[in-house]
Amino acid sequence: MRLRSLLSLFSHDLAIDLGTANTLVYVADRGVVVDEPSMVGINNATGEVEAIGADAKRMLGRTPGTMTAIRPMRDGVIADFKIAERMLTYFINKAHDRTFLVHPRIVIGVPGNITHVERRAVVDSAIRAHASEVHLVEQAMMAAIGAGLPVSEPSGSMVVDIGGGTTDVAVISMSGVVYSKSVNVAGNAIDDAIIQYLKRKHNFLIGERSAEYVKLELAAAKPLDTPATVEVKGRNLTRGVPAAREVTDSEIHGAIGECIEKIMFCLREALEHAPPEISSDICDHGIVLTGGGAFLKNLDQRIRDEIGVPVTVAENPLQSVVVGTGKVLHDIDLLRRVSMA
Repeated sequence: MRLRSLLSLFSHDLAIDLGTANTLVYVADRGVVVDEPSMVGINNATGEVEAIGADAKRMLGRTPGTMTAIRPMRDGVIADFKIAERMLTYFINKAHDRTFLVHPRIVIGVPGNITHVERRAVVDSAIRAHASEVHLVEQAMMAAIGAGLPVSEPSGSMVVDIGGGTTDVAVISMSGVVYSKSVNVAGNAIDDAIIQYLKRKHNFLIGERSAEYVKLELAAAKPLDTPATVEVKGRNLTRGVPAAREVTDSEIHGAIGECIEKIMFCLREALEHAPPEISSDICDHGIVLTGGGAFLKNLDQRIRDEIGVPVTVAENPLQSVVVGTGKVLHDIDLLRRVSMA
């Protein structure tokens, strides 16, 4: 017992939710220690990394011509390998208080529709970021584990994980994914839909940060019971000057309608492919929402109305994937069963 306690002090195992919008890192026996934007600030003249994570996000939309704030992840997978490697190294070192000699065993949550080439890219980036061993697991399965669903039992569960780049829907039973579907429509697509609507309809341009603010305040899967408005600042494209205007919830509801419908279609498709017995379990137990998209107003109500099954939001939807990934760090048998080949 004493030896086990001593060894736990030197445990460097990590679980990582490598998301398009945010990267979260879980350390064995310590919990979530890093939760920062998946963003890197690059000096265009030298190619050097100037900032990573929260520091890089503060640059978004405010960088001079010599600087660019970029996201090395796109739709849940690595779009820029070198920058992703630097970002991973930074977060791993930060999780271990910048102990550069640490070579942890790492479990990484990735979208279910990731290709073999993309899997290899994630593994290679983690190895170059000083990982000693890398396992990939499906984000939807990890979200279900993190949300406390009985994934190991012979009973069907369904989870909808709406992140920044992808929405992952999975039907799960006996530690396996019975059916999964992933679409590249999630938080970032909703932000972009808001930007494009204001640009097209009002000749008014806003940045990503403002779009995210509008989404959090007004975006809803069904019209709000009480009308709401927010003031947003941007640029009048007709006159080319800074301006401010009010935006209504009904406008934003229309602007994001196509995004919501794609998520609903993905959900319906998963239910159609579920075996009858598992469909029966889902009718009894319902659907669990995780990820940042779980906070979208009236989404649970719309699913209940259109699908006809109970819907709940995970207790901590933003951390469900990384917490679930962290749990498999402590369960070698479960890790073997859920690891992607």
